[in-house]
Amino acid sequence: MRLIMLGAPGAGKGTQAKRAAAHLGVPHISTGDIFRANIKEGTELGRKAKEYMDAGALVPDELVCDLVADRISKEDCAKGFILDGFPRTIPQAEALDRALENLGTSIDYAVDIDVPDEAIISRMGGRRACVGCGATYHIKFNPPKQEGVCDTCGKDLILRDDDKPETVKTRLGVYHEQTQPLIDFYSAKGVLVTVDGTQGMDDVFAEIVSKIGA
Repeated sequence: MRLIMLGAPGAGKGTQAKRAAAHLGVPHISTGDIFRANIKEGTELGRKAKEYMDAGALVPDELVCDLVADRISKEDCAKGFILDGFPRTIPQAEALDRALENLGTSIDYAVDIDVPDEAIISRMGGRRACVGCGATYHIKFNPPKQEGVCDTCGKDLILRDDDKPETVKTRLGVYHEQTQPLIDFYSAKGVLVTVDGTQGMDDVFAEIVSKIGA
């Protein structure tokens, strides 16, 4: 089964993508993982991506699409895959369609984990990260044993800049502008599945499995 996970930052799509991949026995693919693997292996695509990243620039759509197309053509993706964080825009979605067409296949489902903006701002504002080991917590859903202190290494827990309400609002604005149109794109293709992301993690996962018939 070939799935795309959609959802705003903080909707929980990464967590659900990993669980679904384990459940289906297919690779969980994120663009970050692809970049790191290609850079580590010193591939031509990896070298090109590294040049942009080292310069602090965004990797161009065309190169991202080439990297994803290369990854999904691997043998371990023959029975399917789950894409997490790609595509982000309509041009990327169209490029993915062409790549899959060349492989004689197509996307089975695009799963949209739907969470209202207010809930995401509240959810991400509760995140805390350890300044020492990087462990993450949530003051409501996964609190440390001692407030403000990491269970693992005893260092301080902080609210990262990325998780501050003003930053989250900016990220959500970018998401709605660039990525929200993908929901219409996949809906028009008849492959969109919408899941209520305000439920508990296990309930979200159960709804995904039920709606994709897995």
